[in-house]
Amino acid sequence: MPKMDPRLEVLKDAQRSLTEAHDLTPEERENLLKLLRLLIEAAEKYYGNDSQLRKLAGDLISNRSLLLMLQQHTDELDALKKLSLNLTSSLNLPTVLDAVVTEAMRLVKNARAIYIFLYNADGKLEFGAALSSDGTRNQPVSMPREEGLTNTVARSGEQIMIGDMKNHPLYKDSPVEQEGSIIGIPLKFNDNVVGVMNLSKSVTGGFTPSELRLLELLADQAAVAISNASLHQLVSTQAYTDTVTGLPNRRALDDRLEQEVYEARRNGYTFAVIMMDLDEFKEVNDTYGHAIGDQVLRVISNYLAALLRSTDYLVRYGGDEFTLILSKTDPPAARLVMEKIMEKVKKFSFDAPNGNKIGLGLSAGIAFYPVHALTPSDLLHASDDALYQAKKHNRGSYLVARGVTRQLSQLPSPEG
Repeated sequence: MPKMDPRLEVLKDAQRSLTEAHDLTPEERENLLKLLRLLIEAAEKYYGNDSQLRKLAGDLISNRSLLLMLQQHTDELDALKKLSLNLTSSLNLPTVLDAVVTEAMRLVKNARAIYIFLYNADGKLEFGAALSSDGTRNQPVSMPREEGLTNTVARSGEQIMIGDMKNHPLYKDSPVEQEGSIIGIPLKFNDNVVGVMNLSKSVTGGFTPSELRLLELLADQAAVAISNASLHQLVSTQAYTDTVTGLPNRRALDDRLEQEVYEARRNGYTFAVIMMDLDEFKEVNDTYGHAIGDQVLRVISNYLAALLRSTDYLVRYGGDEFTLILSKTDPPAARLVMEKIMEKVKKFSFDAPNGNKIGLGLSAGIAFYPVHALTPSDLLHASDDALYQAKKHNRGSYLVARGVTRQLSQLPSPEG
């Protein structure tokens, strides 16, 4: 039987020693054994100095710092991979923010809570997301103090780590006594601060170099993901918003009406679809021009919206036509709403550039689910037919569709 290569013998001795060692955790032992197996395979092909192999084998057993460093870098690479996957999987802003706070809490030992504040369209910081160690998500918090950590980080664009909040100047005026450590990291995209991420720990002493590296990587990726999601949200909002009035547009109406029909069918309630037309609006455009006409549309839109419940849905259908969805509303209630609207429109006036008062009239048609139609398109058709008949026979009044045949029945209007 040929004598074993002394290099392999050294490594196999180290392998046996590791197997019998009692001062290693199972995870440490397994990782070292994996490294030794790799070295044994390499030694079979490598003709080097036996003393070097013996020294290396001894180092693997005695120097755990090497193992811990390798494990740390492996964990960081794994964490970075997960961050990339989680933060790029959605363009929905709440989903992205949820992923950011979840990953942050996972990366830091003894993490107590994380809060994200984002700049809104007015350039002010507002609450974005939160997660506590007990699993509570997005619990409302007080707005950042002007001279507190969040605003200081936002203004400077620099990271601030505090090892002991209780004795730090930034927390001397805090209304609640704070304990532990915290880090505030600016979220930057193209060198612009888009928000701030604060993560606190229940213990003092700050954060390890590994935690700092991972949090900085998270902040960089989070800023890009948040900016992309915010842009997507803006574009989506614009696609569903009328540019003149700021109201939802026809595209938004289609989606909302589909959802309303679905909910009404599932929960068994009635709702109203009202098609409204501004009488004499063409004369406004002809007399004062389209720029003034657009101003009148914006003002009357706000005027009408102020009369409605938060559950009602007002849409600019097109031109001088508006559509109103009254959720969970029966015919008597819809009639009261319509009469209120028409009375208010009678009192509406707009100051024209020449000093004249511009007044408008309103005609409308109402259809109900499920009385007049069962689909969004049929509901719109029924209410539009009723509007047409109201304008044709009694401008300034409203009509309610009757039956699925779209026959019409006039209810008493405010004018009797």
